[in-house]
Amino acid sequence: MNDRNDTPQSVVIIDDHPLFRKGLIQLLRTVPGFRLVAEAADGKEGIAHILHLRPDLLLLDLNMKDMSGLEVLKFVRQADLDTRVVMVTVSDAAEDLVAALRAGADGYLLKDMEPEQMVEALQAAAAGRIVVSEALTHLMAAALRREKRPDSVTDAGLTEQEQRILERIAVGLSNKLIARELGIAEGTVKVHVKHVLRKLNFRSRVEAAVWAVANQRGER
Repeated sequence: MNDRNDTPQSVVIIDDHPLFRKGLIQLLRTVPGFRLVAEAADGKEGIAHILHLRPDLLLLDLNMKDMSGLEVLKFVRQADLDTRVVMVTVSDAAEDLVAALRAGADGYLLKDMEPEQMVEALQAAAAGRIVVSEALTHLMAAALRREKRPDSVTDAGLTEQEQRILERIAVGLSNKLIARELGIAEGTVKVHVKHVLRKLNFRSRVEAAVWAVANQRGER
């Protein structure tokens, strides 16, 4: 289920709602491939766990009292940890979704998802894919339409290799999976991704993925 190896994905949960946190823990225990290594009720405690344990996956609440999930997310990204971060929240506000994805979240899921859908999404995230609740994709697309973007990959000036990489970003592949498919180094993929984002004027690969899917639909 993951792109790293067959060992369980280590998971840390940060959420200040004890009932939801416990429920998510119970849900994870029913799914092979996940190993909960720590839980925290606030951002500061959670960051301490993350720095010590360096988990594969962080499930992070957005709205917390002492330190917001967005602040925790930015800390994780600045620390350059190889931890995938999925926001799990009640907020379906477009500005929260966009802010989280632009800050480097690998996913954005709503807490009212059905348990089966949540499990599928978390398994996809653990496998290196970008996950966003289906109910929110239209908000992301609408946010992108409000900003100036190239009309096509040709207008953006993407090279053939960059277009191949964008196609794989659009289906949610991680850099590691893209590198494996194209037979190039992961570091090379990172460089190409930076170029793609700059040419398309995006700050996150999720934005690029949504734009690419919308652009493909428009060309049909």
